Amino acid sequence: MRFASLGSGSRGNALLVEAGTTRVLIDAGFGPREMSRRLERLGLTAEDVDAVLVTHEHSDHIGGVFACARRFDWAVLLTHGTLAACRDNGADVRTTIIDSQESLSVGDICVHPFPVPHDAREPVQFLLADGDKRLGVLTDAGHVTPHMVAMLGACDALVLECNHDAQMLAQGSYPQALKRRIGGLWGHLDNAAAASLLSQVGRSSLRHVVAAHLSEENNSPALAQEALSAVLNCAPDWIGIATQNEGFAWRDL
Repeated sequence: MRFASLGSGSRGNALLVEAGTTRVLIDAGFGPREMSRRLERLGLTAEDVDAVLVTHEHSDHIGGVFACARRFDWAVLLTHGTLAACRDNGADVRTTIIDSQESLSVGDICVHPFPVPHDAREPVQFLLADGDKRLGVLTDAGHVTPHMVAMLGACDALVLECNHDAQMLAQGSYPQALKRRIGGLWGHLDNAAAASLLSQVGRSSLRHVVAAHLSEENNSPALAQEALSAVLNCAPDWIGIATQNEGFAWRDL
């Protein structure tokens, strides 16, 4: 199994996972043209993708899902609540409703959704496995729950939200209402919360840890790396960063 990011942040998100002959995206926050351009960087075309797993209905995650699915004949898998919250009902798309706590298979990939506390209709995040390796993905959650910790335990790789630094958010230019939303129980994990989650999961098999969904105004790669590396007792630059413009290149498991 291998994985790569096409971009991560408030202007669009998409994570690509490949196992055997199967390739799935987690979210598609980019339209067909931009999606094709970003996939080319990874040596793929949009037609090489089989399906997109949707975490929730916010535009930076779902903005390109249905347009890309129509253009490239992708299957779309999402919760009932997420579909109900979408302006586009996906009527002419191969849509499958998933349960937030029921595992399913997409080709060679076993997908384990799990619910998260975020200000969306029925948000989920995902653990993906190929029978040997496990990739945990968590990009939008307001706080850490015991169920999230249990689902992300004993992973070989983690893509983990480090949305903001609490002090930078408090002192930044965002309106107070937006600050409260981002830093609240249904908003986004800050660096310290992400580090706390990392400290609670099994880490003996971890080969990759990537900080994702960083705010371009309220965080920095160095601060995210510092927080996560302190838990792992590793060099800060061992922690990967998923950037908005470049994502990150293929990582093998």
